[in-house]
Amino acid sequence: MLNSSITCLWLLVLFAAANIDAFNCHVNYSFTEEQALLGCGWWRRHNTSQMHDHCSWEGISCNAAGNVTKIKLGWHVGGELEALNFAALPNLESLDLRGCGLKGSIPYQVGMLSKLNKLVLARNSLTGDLSQSLTSLTQLRWLDASSNYLSGSIPLRISCKNLIYLNLGANKFVGLIPSSLGYLPRLKVLQLERNYFTGDIPASFRNLNLTRLDLSRNKLTGVIPSAVENMSNLLYLNLSHNNLSGTIPSCLCNLCQLSAIDLSNNSLSGRRTCSHLFIRSTVTKENDSNTSGNKDLIVLCVAVSVSVFVGVLFLGVILVKHYKSKRIQSKREALKNGDLFSIWNYDGTIAYEDLIEATNNFDIQNCVGTGGYGSVYAAALPGGKVVALKKLHQMKREEPAFEKSFRNEAQVLSNIRHRNIIKLYGFCLHDRCMFLVYEYMERGSLFSVLRDEIGAVHLSWERRVNIVKSIAHALSYMHHDCRPSIIHRDLSSNNILLNSKLEGFVGDFGAARLLHQESSNYYTAAAGTLGYMAPELAYTMVATERCDVYSFGVVALETIMGRHPGELLSSLSSMKSVQDLPLNAVLDSRLPHPADVMVDRSIVLVLDLALACLNSNPKLRPTMQHVSTEFQK
Repeated sequence: MLNSSITCLWLLVLFAAANIDAFNCHVNYSFTEEQALLGCGWWRRHNTSQMHDHCSWEGISCNAAGNVTKIKLGWHVGGELEALNFAALPNLESLDLRGCGLKGSIPYQVGMLSKLNKLVLARNSLTGDLSQSLTSLTQLRWLDASSNYLSGSIPLRISCKNLIYLNLGANKFVGLIPSSLGYLPRLKVLQLERNYFTGDIPASFRNLNLTRLDLSRNKLTGVIPSAVENMSNLLYLNLSHNNLSGTIPSCLCNLCQLSAIDLSNNSLSGRRTCSHLFIRSTVTKENDSNTSGNKDLIVLCVAVSVSVFVGVLFLGVILVKHYKSKRIQSKREALKNGDLFSIWNYDGTIAYEDLIEATNNFDIQNCVGTGGYGSVYAAALPGGKVVALKKLHQMKREEPAFEKSFRNEAQVLSNIRHRNIIKLYGFCLHDRCMFLVYEYMERGSLFSVLRDEIGAVHLSWERRVNIVKSIAHALSYMHHDCRPSIIHRDLSSNNILLNSKLEGFVGDFGAARLLHQESSNYYTAAAGTLGYMAPELAYTMVATERCDVYSFGVVALETIMGRHPGELLSSLSSMKSVQDLPLNAVLDSRLPHPADVMVDRSIVLVLDLALACLNSNPKLRPTMQHVSTEFQK
């Protein structure tokens, strides 16, 4: 009996010791994670010393055991990516560092994150090649390293069998597109546009069932493989600006889900269009099968059309009256149920169903951008018109009194009439779905174009100066011509959108607020993008037009420099004129020094005004009306 008691006692001691060791191990493990996060310096602005649990820091998510599983930053941090000790974060499942201003190469330690399923490094300044270690991340489902300066070739062996989304667009990759990409069974989105890939489109792509394929703006040769015929779920295909030759496969017209194709700027011949597709293609006239149209068939079609028109005209008058009556009744019912759908300034009718269908019910494959206010989707309407839909985030819709704010802002923006402010066509307000319908900007944001090696070269000095002028005129209109005045509060290069002619438009009014005449200030929680916010806003919480003026100065400098002014901002307070600026370091080195005297003077004027707008004293900054006037002289 005594021996049995002693044995039980020893077991209890050993069990307690094991639990103590496990507890200490967990404490040390969490301590290592916290030290790794502190060591990189990315949370310096968030006063982490007063927040004892690193799991409560902004952008950090942990599991029940207190281990970091998700990191998503929404601010500019700068510095090297390898500043974070990835080896200390073995439970990390999602890492989103898009637009954080990171430099350097992708460290091999990222490949040690065996549980990682999402990796987003887009819109940074990363260099070097795509780390071979990334190809061994077997759990990876989402990889987005677009809009960087990554170079070299894509690793030939990729074992990420769970990969669904792969975006390496807008980099400097060279060589062949590896055939191993064709053996990723779950891949749905493949974007390799704006690189320097050569050779043929791999025949192994016949194994894929993609919904989106973009290989545009490379140096691909050969023919369009018939393998695309197997992609029955393909929604978007862009092979433009390559050196492809041969005949456009007829099988493209058999893809019933396909809604948009761009085959332009190649050496293709054959069929120009399919009746149900929006296709842009460049073909040789002598081989165009549609140029020899049948005139008799055209005459017959016209005769039939006229006959049908006359026959339906009388019936149409009756139907229109019935439709108007029904539409009024439907609108009353919608308002009663809390639903509202309205469109302004558009030729023709946009049906709610058309917009939902055009985005495939807001499928992620149609998403062209995401911000703090909502996600933007491109929607090709039945008539060929392309619009941008900004669907608001769920958390925004759950905020108290947000519906009133949404209605107010939509109505105010609908009345704005300025050529340099993106046009709002309308909105949809529903308990389950809120979105804004905007004019579509083909070239995307100024931020992404400036960081695209090819796109930045197309932004000549004259175009850059004109973009800065456009921003100034738009802000002047908002501050001084609108009643009440409008402050943007989140002006950044990400919110300056460019059309196909590389003209600039101010967009994204998600944080915009009205300034009533009786008040020159607007007390608010800090809004805006770090690196663009006026310094006084962080501690006064008072938003004024002068905050927009400061942000304009940052964007103006960024446009001329081709990169965020960053470290230069801290030294601007000691500069009294543009002569104090190191011009050789300020001008974008990717463009030749301006030879035209008028262009040179315009650049100096932009820098001079930007310097004045960045004055640390808000009262000494010029108004946007003054800046706009200076550009008009």
